[in-house]
Amino acid sequence: MQIWPGTPYPLGATFDGTGVNFALFSEVADKVELCLIDDDGAEARIALPETDGFVWHGFVPGLQPGQRYGFRVHGPYQPSKGHRCNPAKLLMDPYAKAIDGEMDGDPSLFSYEFGSKDAGLSPEADTSDSLGHTLMAVVINPFFDWGQDRQPGHEYHESVIYEAHVKGLTQLHPEIPEDIRGTYAGIAHPVMIEHLKGLGVTAIELMPVHQFVQDFGLLDKGLRNYWGYNTIGFFAPHNDYAAYGTRGQQVTEFKGMVKALHEAGIEVILDVVYNHTAEGNHLGPTLAFRGIDNNAYYRLVEDDKAHYYDTTGTGNSLLMRHPHVLQLIMDSLRYWVTEMHVDGFRFDLAATLARQFHEVDKLSAFFDLVQQDPVVSQVKLIAEPWDVGDGGYQVGNFPPLWTEWNGKYRDTVRDFWRGEAATLAEFASRFTGSSDLYEQSGRKPIASINFTVAHDGFTLRDLVSYNEKHNEANGEDNNDGDNNNGSWNCGVEGPTDDQTVRGLRRQQARNFWTTLALSQGVPMIAHGDELGRTQGGNNNAYCQDDEISWVDWDLDEPGADMLTFAQRVVRMRHDHPVFRRRRFFAGSADHGGESELGDVAWFMPNGKHMDESAWSDGFARSLMVFLNGDAIPEVDRRGQKIADDSFLVVFNAHHESITFTLPEEAYGAQWFVEIDTAGSDVATGEGDGTAGEAAAPVPASPANAAATVVPATLLASGAQFKVQARSTMVLRCPRVTA
Repeated sequence: MQIWPGTPYPLGATFDGTGVNFALFSEVADKVELCLIDDDGAEARIALPETDGFVWHGFVPGLQPGQRYGFRVHGPYQPSKGHRCNPAKLLMDPYAKAIDGEMDGDPSLFSYEFGSKDAGLSPEADTSDSLGHTLMAVVINPFFDWGQDRQPGHEYHESVIYEAHVKGLTQLHPEIPEDIRGTYAGIAHPVMIEHLKGLGVTAIELMPVHQFVQDFGLLDKGLRNYWGYNTIGFFAPHNDYAAYGTRGQQVTEFKGMVKALHEAGIEVILDVVYNHTAEGNHLGPTLAFRGIDNNAYYRLVEDDKAHYYDTTGTGNSLLMRHPHVLQLIMDSLRYWVTEMHVDGFRFDLAATLARQFHEVDKLSAFFDLVQQDPVVSQVKLIAEPWDVGDGGYQVGNFPPLWTEWNGKYRDTVRDFWRGEAATLAEFASRFTGSSDLYEQSGRKPIASINFTVAHDGFTLRDLVSYNEKHNEANGEDNNDGDNNNGSWNCGVEGPTDDQTVRGLRRQQARNFWTTLALSQGVPMIAHGDELGRTQGGNNNAYCQDDEISWVDWDLDEPGADMLTFAQRVVRMRHDHPVFRRRRFFAGSADHGGESELGDVAWFMPNGKHMDESAWSDGFARSLMVFLNGDAIPEVDRRGQKIADDSFLVVFNAHHESITFTLPEEAYGAQWFVEIDTAGSDVATGEGDGTAGEAAAPVPASPANAAATVVPATLLASGAQFKVQARSTMVLRCPRVTA
């Protein structure tokens, strides 16, 4: 077979219509062989003839898309010096755009003999051939008809993010054809897109879709790596989520999914894992990076290079100060934006990306590269702002372009609704966008990705149904998963026939939905929470590729009611800009942003302004916040002043009902009850209010038809009204127009 010199760039396999150029970086290699694998598994080896700047390259004329290939890298095998080249192992291309097959756990995948005393450390390498037991890269056809596709371009403050798992979201959906359930095509199905649109979702954040591998220990237990935080291919869509084939078809299918979602106005955000790879520590398999150039790709222990420095809890960490590692990550990010048309990224354990040396450094080379990149800097960038290393909890410390999963929002809101002793000031700060975390770095409320639950932990239904984790199905004697869940079971652990407990749980779930939807910042929903999804108390379902994790679409009446409520409260957010400001309130965070501007005000249940003692009362559980629709200090895209109705959001996390008094008339003369999470009309009609009357028609409001859960109730300023225990009420004062 002919091979021409080719070019050192771009890295990976590039089809140009006449053949394929191959390029692979390895600073340590003495020789690199390209291995072409035919349909029967037979291998043809060709030495790459050229090397420039440590990039080995060659061009094979006549080669077509669908061709499977790998590399064999000849070089030193000296674990004590950090070198682990082993030409007996077929290596996957780090730049592979598609991957066929999976690794099967055969001993030939490892560069040491099982059971040896110095496994993974000995200078003697295992020489068994891994071909037939490992993943193979696939040459793809890069051409795709995108038609009129364009990125929806939703601004952060207009966004509602929906975290979802490709397989789990559609695997049990009865209206999606069985042969495409659990796939990219399943998400693109009109039924699924209509569900997302009906919920008000503007962006779907997909859990890892980069090619990942299975964990042998889990397979031995009859379990699987479900979540996918075990990446091996940073350019390739995971092949197990493809309905139509794995010889490049997964790329076309993924693009088709993105195109369909974009057509519906829904952005696609990828949860990406650039902090480590699936090769693990010195006892892991040799699949790609380890055998190509271990010293360049991985962070090794400084005085013991046979071992890996690990800040991720997975066995290894990528070497973020090496230029070729940084190039790999940036090339991958740009590829997914320019070729796959995705709209943003959520970075798993993002603090690790900032560890050039030991400490987390927000001025690290990675952030510098993102900042100046004309492509990556323009998409949504979301950090999980922690890792497991020292000093790894970095909420509030990322650079200005970045938004962050706000773990403090999650913890504070959970504590508030379960009745933990804490100050109301913390809750008010989180509800108004967490200016104490983000304002000092020049960021806005949109820096806060607000969430109460995510894939990691309890579902929303389980958050209000369990005090303790129940992870027995994971096979670790319930020792895995976090013991600190911030949950409350409402009096009974797990399933119950007690209708009072079940009703309280649904009410608590509605409280979480309302708080999340109406908080300043960017709300993130976990898939299935709108349906009342449960994992049976499992708070670490990473290995449950089954009904424990999959979304159940067979809705009972409470599930259908929860979906209706979720749709309504999200619609209220979309329809009223007072809940999604671009700027922080002017006042201090510990007073909920209140200032002389009058755009926000906080009140005690008696209708008086919160005083210092109220803000610091660790046992207080009830308060009101006034959001002034006439005092939004922002303009719209055409420079016009933004004006809205005004709202009172009334929180009662106390275990008893409380009588509230509306503020004086200056804050609003007439108020309509739009949402009551207790699910009934509870206004008493005391004072000067007209609650309970047949009442005048409710003035037109875009949110009214979609968000009213109780019959419209009219209250006048100064009126007293009762708010049930552990519930939220949302009152609207229609804007008076000339």
